[in-house]
Amino acid sequence: MELIILGATFFGFLILGVPVAFAIGLSAICTILYEGLPVAVIFQQMMSGMNIFSFLAIPFFVFSGELMLHGGVADKIVQLAKNLVGHIRGGLGMSNVVACTLFGGVSGSPVADVSAMGAVMIPMMKKEGFDTDYAVNVTTHASLVGALMPTSHNMIIYALAAGGKVSIGALIAAGLLPAIVLMVCMLVAAYAVAVKRGYPAGKFPGWAEVFRSFAAALPGLLIVGIILTGILSGVFTATESAAVAVTYTILLTFFIYRTMTWSNFLRAAAKAVKTTGVVLLLIGVSTMFQYLMGLYEVADLAGEMMSKVSTQPWMIFLLINVILFVLGTFMDMAATILICTPIFLPIAMKAGMDPVQFGMLMLINCALGLNTPPVGTTQFVGCAIGGISVGAVMRTILPFYAALIAALMFVTYVPAFSLWLPRLLMGYKG
Repeated sequence: MELIILGATFFGFLILGVPVAFAIGLSAICTILYEGLPVAVIFQQMMSGMNIFSFLAIPFFVFSGELMLHGGVADKIVQLAKNLVGHIRGGLGMSNVVACTLFGGVSGSPVADVSAMGAVMIPMMKKEGFDTDYAVNVTTHASLVGALMPTSHNMIIYALAAGGKVSIGALIAAGLLPAIVLMVCMLVAAYAVAVKRGYPAGKFPGWAEVFRSFAAALPGLLIVGIILTGILSGVFTATESAAVAVTYTILLTFFIYRTMTWSNFLRAAAKAVKTTGVVLLLIGVSTMFQYLMGLYEVADLAGEMMSKVSTQPWMIFLLINVILFVLGTFMDMAATILICTPIFLPIAMKAGMDPVQFGMLMLINCALGLNTPPVGTTQFVGCAIGGISVGAVMRTILPFYAALIAALMFVTYVPAFSLWLPRLLMGYKG
């Protein structure tokens, strides 16, 4: 009965339009009151969930991404991407994919990525004669690569939701190859649609211009290398790397590029505070939710239900993907990670999947949800920038969905994509 109350109230609040964080918290409170447990349990679980040193990385990574967004780094990355691949058929679409991948590496946030790249690339593509739905779909899907990059705070959330079963450093190294796979799949989709619609190719500016734009963008791109080198060499921990990222970003935008203004700095700080507050609230209420799921052995029950459908690992992985996709369509990325990891990670591990590989599967699934209504945060941002309805974009979204699903299948069924770099660079034994 307790599980019915927990599930029914949670989904009921979501259907009523209650924000996810409050839906999680209220459903947990209803269940605790029904059980007759002390109300103090609510606050104890919330405080224990948020009071973790590793969570310091979250506000720092969020702040670093906002500084990159408001500090003019995007323009230099766009120019580099345009010079590199702009001469291919549908060149601006290809440039958009590369630019979103590069900026995703320095921002670590799909929403920041689509905000920065969309503001530059979508109007540019419309001006050059590209259809708005194509411009928006390319931008919103390519921006999802940010969830897999070293600066992604969602990796920190997953590592802690996994209950200490996975190293943050291993996750950071693991995300690089899946990010490249996702970029390649998006390039194929963007090119295929460009050929079908007869979009033109741009002109190659020459290698001298490519090298000039690379030199201009290099200081911003170095943030990925600094974080990876520092963690892998043991100079600083994953948590300390987030503080290093903020320090470097401030020096870069104020003193190297000199593109940061005081008003933009305050705007970035305010947005980072707001995002951090939302994430920490989600973490607090999700800890309470996880406590109840552990109490009622939800993971064991879910495992038993899946085993009745099939005992084949490939089928279990497929079922997990389908469930995560459905949940991701109406839940925020952080909430999905916090709620679903304790349920599905033990099942995946029992079927033979490494927790680092499962982290990549989880992040790509959650990123896919960011581009799927009714939540679809990145899609709403892209549509707002492009001045087009979500319905119009959804009508031509299938090639880009196919690219994302192809990348997800590679990561799900080919462990080397996730585990080769952690094993090579860190001696990971998983």
